Amino acid sequence: MTSSTFMAAEKRLFDIAVNASNKQLINDFDGILARSISAGVDKWLMVGCDVEESREVLRLSEQDTNGTHLYCTAGVHPHDAKSVSEDYIEQLSELHQNPRVVAVGECGLDFNRDFSPRPQQEKVFTEQLVLACKLNKPVYMHERDASKRFIDIITPFADQLANGVVHCFTGEKAALTRYLDLGLSIGITGWVCDERRGLELRELLQYIPLERLMIETDAPFLLPRSLKPKPKSRRNEPAYLAHIAQTIAQILNIDEQLLFDTTYQNSCRFFDVSAGKGQG
Repeated sequence: MTSSTFMAAEKRLFDIAVNASNKQLINDFDGILARSISAGVDKWLMVGCDVEESREVLRLSEQDTNGTHLYCTAGVHPHDAKSVSEDYIEQLSELHQNPRVVAVGECGLDFNRDFSPRPQQEKVFTEQLVLACKLNKPVYMHERDASKRFIDIITPFADQLANGVVHCFTGEKAALTRYLDLGLSIGITGWVCDERRGLELRELLQYIPLERLMIETDAPFLLPRSLKPKPKSRRNEPAYLAHIAQTIAQILNIDEQLLFDTTYQNSCRFFDVSAGKGQG
């Protein structure tokens, strides 16, 4: 499907992972947003990975005077768990008073890079799960090579959480099954467009119920390998989310319109934002 037919059908997409404070995006923020909306990607979730970054993505979201395109999270990524202040939960709580902040996170565990000590990752993750329950907001989560401990920590909270999503899922079938059993949703990136590294993920797509599926670019990272032509900058952008969606629809052998509509509605419902069309 070409971009022109995409727009003609007025298909809309919701990118649930935009690292908007990254210098690759923030230096061209208005242009990237305009291209995104022109491509039908009319909603972004901008991710906060520490308190300062959470403040920054909230500031960016407030540039959306129409109030229908830009939303954000506030939380602490496991990489940054080692650097939290004593009052970081109070600071996050204050940010969450703003209605544009729609989820707690990005939080979780990363035992792949181990940028923060594992006990500290677990402590900060648990504290943010408590916060999500207190605020009755969804929790937006990261997990790398840590599924066992991740499941151990989140299981006691599962019945109390408003909702939860494991974003940028690239794990194994056993982890996926357990996450779904816990009622979590799953975010899929352009990793699925990589014919080398994404083969296992392609196989696992069939096990994700459509009502639990959301899609994301994780821009400016994870430029889809099968995207053609590739941008000279090699920078991923929300405008390329349609390519990811089309790839998923092809793998699942389902109608693109169904995939686009379902993931859009899933994301709007999950983050409790209006699916009404913006003014552009």
